[in-house]
Amino acid sequence: MIIFSMIQAALMALTTNKLRTALTMLGIVIGVGAVIALMAAGQGAKQGVTKEVSGLGSNLIFITSQENESQNRQGGRSFNPFSLTTDDADELKDSAFLPYVDGVVAQYSLDLESQMTGNGRTSTATAMTATQPAFEYVRSWDVAAGRFITEEDMTRKTANIVLGAKVAEDLFDTPENAVGKNVRLNFGPFSYSLTVVGVMEKRGAAGSGTDDTTIIIPLTTFQAKVPFGRSPTGKSNIQEIIVKVTSSGKIDQTKAAITQVMLQAHDNSEDFAVQTQEDLTATARNVSRTLTILLGAIAGISLVVGGIGTMNIMLVSVTERTREIGIRKAVGANRSDILLQFVIEAVVVTIVGGAVGVLVGVAAARIANGQNFGTGTAVTTLVTPLSIFVAFGVSLAIGLFFGIYPAFRASRLDPIEALRSE
Repeated sequence: MIIFSMIQAALMALTTNKLRTALTMLGIVIGVGAVIALMAAGQGAKQGVTKEVSGLGSNLIFITSQENESQNRQGGRSFNPFSLTTDDADELKDSAFLPYVDGVVAQYSLDLESQMTGNGRTSTATAMTATQPAFEYVRSWDVAAGRFITEEDMTRKTANIVLGAKVAEDLFDTPENAVGKNVRLNFGPFSYSLTVVGVMEKRGAAGSGTDDTTIIIPLTTFQAKVPFGRSPTGKSNIQEIIVKVTSSGKIDQTKAAITQVMLQAHDNSEDFAVQTQEDLTATARNVSRTLTILLGAIAGISLVVGGIGTMNIMLVSVTERTREIGIRKAVGANRSDILLQFVIEAVVVTIVGGAVGVLVGVAAARIANGQNFGTGTAVTTLVTPLSIFVAFGVSLAIGLFFGIYPAFRASRLDPIEALRSE
């Protein structure tokens, strides 16, 4: 009952000066809201990367080119950025040391913002993938209409193209309408006329953020016609090899075997990197975790600032209510009663401010979710119970921490001197 009475008294004291109370709470509201919104952004980035990696397919191993310093014939040092070729992909397909390999595909991928025109319309392709027919099976990504790249396309180096679902929708409304139509790809000073032979099924949020705006062409066409698809070494260079393994339990074993086969094919030169989906996911999670902690720490600074504001207001309140404190002590209130009264007031301010801050943070995260803010990439946010608990808990702790000193100062006032105060 005593605590309940003190809470009522605290609420009355806080509502007496509404503007000052609101300004005190504002720092807590901003701090809690910022912590929740920024941690939601970090968690969303983590979830997005995990979905992107899992959306690549299942049981995959990725071999990528890696610049490696090597000794050239003149005794100098050189770097070879084109360390992978189609010969490496063929070696992995046929190697007797890789019994659990279920599919191999070579590809060259480019991130680009290119204009696709067709049917009198324009769309933006954000990525181009030059690849082989096995891509469809290895990536577990089927066509919605038409067909995928064939061996004939590879042999003849045809000017055929497979569109991502979003690109096809922008240009032709439906996948069926796109098949057989001519489109023009413009990026930089280059322009190519291509024929649509297929449209990929829609990935949406389940896969990579660029899958639906990807365009796919035969690898041999890319190497023959696109300037940066040609290797200065004269070989059929590629950027990446993706290997599909028969089961998840054989991934680590196959990864080790692939490394040995590649080392032998490259004369023991480690000019490549072998990673599994779990490797990529673990790396992304570590980066996202660090980002979340950093964002949370930055937002936490505003919480501390809000706590300092709470302490300042409480000190002002103690000064203004010196006579009230003297009267309370004169009628029997002891130091602990006064201390508890002002601590409760500080805690009430931070609890109410924290609750409003939670609502503000959750609302901000939901509003930001799916927005690109002019960057071309949609932001993903994910509010977790942990972020709410941490933000609210820290705000409560700050209220206690910064409310104790003013409360202690109030409890130490001499009742005689306090009664003389005007």
